[in-house]
Amino acid sequence: MSKFALGCEPVVGSLTPSKKRDYRVTNRLQEGKRPLYAVVFNFIDSRYFNVFATVGGNRVTVYQCLEGGVIAVLQSYVDEDKDESFYTVSWACNVDGTPFIVAGGLNGIIRVIDAGSEKIHKSFVGHGDSINEIRTQPLKPSLVVSASKDESVRLWNIHTGICILIFAGAGGHRNEVLSVDFHPSDIYRIASCGMDNTVKIWSMKEFWTYVEKSFTWTDLPSKFPTKYVQFPVFIASVHSNYVDCNRWLGDFILSKSVDNEIVLWEPKTKDQSPGEGSVDILQKYPVPECDIWFIKFSCDFHYNAAAIGNREGKIFVWELQSSPPVLIAKLSHAQSKSPIRQTAMSFDGSTILSCCEDGTIWRWDAVSTS
Repeated sequence: MSKFALGCEPVVGSLTPSKKRDYRVTNRLQEGKRPLYAVVFNFIDSRYFNVFATVGGNRVTVYQCLEGGVIAVLQSYVDEDKDESFYTVSWACNVDGTPFIVAGGLNGIIRVIDAGSEKIHKSFVGHGDSINEIRTQPLKPSLVVSASKDESVRLWNIHTGICILIFAGAGGHRNEVLSVDFHPSDIYRIASCGMDNTVKIWSMKEFWTYVEKSFTWTDLPSKFPTKYVQFPVFIASVHSNYVDCNRWLGDFILSKSVDNEIVLWEPKTKDQSPGEGSVDILQKYPVPECDIWFIKFSCDFHYNAAAIGNREGKIFVWELQSSPPVLIAKLSHAQSKSPIRQTAMSFDGSTILSCCEDGTIWRWDAVSTS
């Protein structure tokens, strides 16, 4: 397991808002009665940067952010199983560029929805329990990765319907996996975290031929030689409780637990002993009243800022690439009192969406300082 490096104290950000950017509420939608667990902008396709999807209950809804705070409903997909409860959604696309919506949740089935035809393109069965997060490989957006309560992470090819790799086994997670993320530039690397309090970094490098093979496979997906990746290249114990969200920031990792902060740290791997190494904790971004699990933060396209909600319906917007960290804005509204499960920052960070436990979607827009 990782050791902490000595002699370097992490830099903690101040909760005094810098007023660097001012946001105001421009819309509030009541989608339904059921909690909304995820909201995400489409960063995969530049034609649809202002399009976002939400999930709650057995429903996936697609919206578009228009000028003047307007939110237009584009599509809605209702799962055939009324007891399904989706927890996560991600944008992806087919090899021909068709936008796909990939959703998963309680039932452990991944639904790939063709946003062009509004029909199910494929359903992936394989996880033995519910799915907590799905993420798309930005460099190859027909690859998605899923984190599950069954203690595994799976890599899928949504074009061919193949489960390529399963990250689980001897060195794998020992409890629910809550979050997973692809490295932004190293196509072989993913990070996952969960209820065993660890963050694990995995490499697909030696299995990459199987990834390539998945694109040209013509036999039944069930006949594909799915491989187990049993050992991560790095295991970090940065938190002392559940870790429910992790994102790469270059080669650094942002992760959060249930202790009112996001932590930025650097994994320092030792080449000679895989899985071992030290952790250098660089910065901490405080988030008050953020002590319940399954609250996820989001970043703009260029990772300049992160937005995170808390259990009291407030949003904190942190500048990521400054030291010490700068609180860009603290967003609160008298009617926003429900826990915010996830936020979504638009491409340039000028719009922030939040989806809440009470079934509402809030839209905040940056006030132009002209």
